[in-house]
Amino acid sequence: MENKKIIFSGIKPSGDLTLGNYLGAIKNWVKLQDDDQYECFYCVVDMHAITVNQTPKDLRRRTLEVLAIYLAAGIDPEKNTVFIQSHVPAHSELSWVLTCNSYMGELGRMTQFKDKSSKGGESIGAGLFNYPVLMAADILLYQTELVPVGKDQIQHLELARDIGNRFNNAYSDTFKIPDGYVSKSSAKIMDLQNPEKKMSKSDENGNGYILIMDPPEVIRKKVSRAVTDTVGKVNYCDEQPGIKNMINIMGTIRGVEPQQIVEEYADKGYADFKKDVAEIIVNELKPIQEKVNELLTNKKELEEIYKNGAQKASYVANKTLRKVMKKVGFIPR
Repeated sequence: MENKKIIFSGIKPSGDLTLGNYLGAIKNWVKLQDDDQYECFYCVVDMHAITVNQTPKDLRRRTLEVLAIYLAAGIDPEKNTVFIQSHVPAHSELSWVLTCNSYMGELGRMTQFKDKSSKGGESIGAGLFNYPVLMAADILLYQTELVPVGKDQIQHLELARDIGNRFNNAYSDTFKIPDGYVSKSSAKIMDLQNPEKKMSKSDENGNGYILIMDPPEVIRKKVSRAVTDTVGKVNYCDEQPGIKNMINIMGTIRGVEPQQIVEEYADKGYADFKKDVAEIIVNELKPIQEKVNELLTNKKELEEIYKNGAQKASYVANKTLRKVMKKVGFIPR
């Protein structure tokens, strides 16, 4: 692990994963594993999921499904540390120490808390207020240097940096202070019905998002219903957000620049373009879906992978945790 930059990232199993999760995150993680500069930790952050009530059997099912999607998409557990967050107790232990080094004011300024608490009033869960500290613990535990982030996560990364710096200043250098990592090939995938907002599994309109596990006929139907415009020409511009989004989807899967797609469809209409976008998505997701189903029918293989992953993660996490516990004055176990 010497001289390699540590990357940490994770996805919450609070809903089914979308094409946006795959193209915006997982597909890029697969590329990173073949770069000798990086040592990657990929986690299913199940502890974050319980900030809102979950049906236990659904949470278990989705946790295993997210793990299976990681593996089916090409994340190699031999090259990366792949694990389930709740299997590494150091996450919650460090989270408490960091909570005692965090301020109510900075947590209250978090956009997600402000948005959700404005709707929930007094009955909003304390977990929703505190979870950015758990996120900071996730990152700082592994001496992470780079965190793949989208714009909506920058605020949380900034908080992790602030908490890490505050602890280092109070107790001497303990944590590496992480930077954001934005992949050059990463595209923000937008909602098919409202291309002004990000594709999200929590959207009320099921036609707005494509799930990684959606069957081919469902994908085709959703793409055919995607919002376009009256221009009638395939262009890559902000004035045609629906078409721009589909160009981003096609370009990210094929690994080509938007301009190449615009040129290819110069003499074609939206119907042809949508049909091709749908087929490219279907062909990309089909082998992943098959592998996920195979893994979920053989839970033994999955179990072996997540147990080995937790062991590897715990070894690194506990080294950091022991330093932290000693520095704050706890007696070593």
